[in-house]
Order: sequence, then C-alpha cells, then structure tokens
Amino acid sequence: MIRTVSRGYSSSHADSGRGLDMGLLASAGLLLFFGLAALYSIDHARDTGWFGKQLALAALGIVPFFLFYKVPPEFWQRVATPLYIFNLVMLVAVLVVGTSAGGAQRWLDLKVIQFQPSEFSKIALALTLAAFYANRQEYIRRPSTFLLSFLHLLPPLLLVFKQPHLGGTLTLLAIWFAVTVVAGVPWRFIGFALLLGVVLSAVVWKVPGVLTPEQKSRVLAFINPDPKGESYQQTRALVALGSGGAFGAGYLHGQLKAAGTVPAQQTDFIFSVVGEEGGLFGVTLLMAAFGFFFYRCWTASFKATSVYQRLAGAGILAALSFHFFANIGMNLMILPVVGLWLPFVSYGGTALWMCMGAVGFFMSDR
Repeated sequence: MIRTVSRGYSSSHADSGRGLDMGLLASAGLLLFFGLAALYSIDHARDTGWFGKQLALAALGIVPFFLFYKVPPEFWQRVATPLYIFNLVMLVAVLVVGTSAGGAQRWLDLKVIQFQPSEFSKIALALTLAAFYANRQEYIRRPSTFLLSFLHLLPPLLLVFKQPHLGGTLTLLAIWFAVTVVAGVPWRFIGFALLLGVVLSAVVWKVPGVLTPEQKSRVLAFINPDPKGESYQQTRALVALGSGGAFGAGYLHGQLKAAGTVPAQQTDFIFSVVGEEGGLFGVTLLMAAFGFFFYRCWTASFKATSVYQRLAGAGILAALSFHFFANIGMNLMILPVVGLWLPFVSYGGTALWMCMGAVGFFMSDR
C-alpha cells in the first residue's frame, strides 16, 4: 500500500545517496530486449523494418534517460510553470499542424522523426501536478486545492481527447488520480470526483459527436463481441496467444505472426507475438520482468528524499502501469481497445523515450 505524503515528511525519513539502481536498470533493459526480440521475429517473417528502426530509437532514447538521470528532480519542480505551458503549446500545435493517421491527429512531423506530444504530456503532467501539490502542502486538505488540481489537469486532458485519443485521456486521468491520492487529498473529495466521473461518462456517451463512432463501436464490441467486426483485432490476438500453449511455437516460428493475421502486431498487440512464440512460459517471464520493474519504480518513489519526487514518481508509475494493464487487457479481451502501447515492448519512438526518461527520473535521487 502506498503511503500518502504528510506535511511533516522530510528528507531525513528517506534513504539518500542510493546511486545506480541496477535492479531497475536491468529490468528495464530486459523489457526492451523482449520488445526488440518480438520486433525482430516479425521482421524475420515479413521484412517490415521495425526492428532496425526501434533499435535506432532506443539508441536515441539514451538522451532522455541521461537528461532525467543527471538533472536534479528539484529542477523540474522549479520549471513546472514553463514546462506546463510548453506541454500545452505542443498539444495545440498537433491539432493545428499535426499529421494524421488512422483517423487521429497525434503527431508532429519534425522531418527527421515524428514526435507524439500526447506521450510527452503524460510525463509532463506528472512533473507539473507534483509541483502543484508539493507547493501547497499546507493547504492539501482544502477543497480549493483539490479543485485547482482538476483545473490543472483539464487543459491537457481536453486537448488530448480532441485528437482524438481516448487511451491517452484515460492515462492522464490515472496520473491525476495517483498523484492526488499520494499527496494526501481527503478521500471524500476523491470519491466525489469519481462519482462525478461516472456521471460525466454517461453524459459523454449520450451526447452526439463527443465520442467518435470508432470509439463507441470499440466499447460496444467489448460488451457484445463480434469476431468479424470491431472485435476482429482482439479475437485474432487471443487466438495467437492461445495457440502458444505452455511453451509456444518457438522463437521465429509463429505462424499467425508470419501470416500477419493480427493487426497492429508491432504496437497494440505485440503481446500476442510473445504468447504465440513463447507460450505461457514466455508470457510468465515477461510478466515477472514487469512485476520487478514496477516494484523497483515503487521503491524508488517510496524512498524519495523529497515530497516532490515522491509525487512525480507516483504519477509516472501510474502512467506506465496503466499502460501495462490496459494493453494486456486488450490482448486478453477483458478490456476494450483504447490504443495503448506496452511499455518498452511496443514499437514507437516517443513512447520508448518516455519510458527511458522515466527510468532516468527514478534513478536521479542520488
């Protein structure tokens, strides 16, 4: 259970000088290895080029890793306001001049690479919301602080929702919830927000034009699956996972992977590649790696030497763990498809850089 931050918390209550967390670094590296291995397997069968691109993106990811590792956490607290404004500027820019794909406008074309601001907004929200609460520790139980925190969330939330990106919107809500709980906001406020969220969800569903037809059809497909309709992706992913059995078809030998029968197999449904070729054994190893990685992230956050880093760590951990559960849930057909990648494993530059930057942040309290 995560303790909430009290006003009396100080650096004397936490360990300092921990240096490199080799367990965290090794588990993150193992997860990246799983992703690269799965992408290489897809390339081996269909010559897609994803493995080489992801390898190059991982090399570039050393930059955000060292940026967050070398820069003291207090710096992000000091620059929270310009960081918040920069985040909003990028989210507005993607709606104005961004490129579109699959019915969504989520990318900024920087010629050399494509950058996805909604991914950056997750770590930016964690950093800036943590600063908001850390600067108001004396007023943490006031209704005004709670309302202002929601106003802090609202602009990036609406801009991401507008793209449209339902998965990204839900991730931002998860970050806000985690940081708010760990900050020590009274549960009666949080309970009211959750109740309000349920009511607003019903309103959003009923009001025409708020949710796209695709978003609604995916939710309806989850409630009433149609293997030949909107449930096709999940059905094929589940078949691939089931075909792996106990020990899988063997590395590079997945037939459904080779045939390309699972759409978005390099991103949303890469878990199915691990399941088909590694079976229950391979999936268990991947789950164990995630479990240890999240444990080390939680430990780093729990032992943080400042209120700010503890809160920011809670937000970043919430983002990564929410992605994990949502992605696995999509593949197992126990959650609707919301377009969320599997941390370190799925193909994608901005997503991978966010993950590597997160590792740097968790290791930065030295």
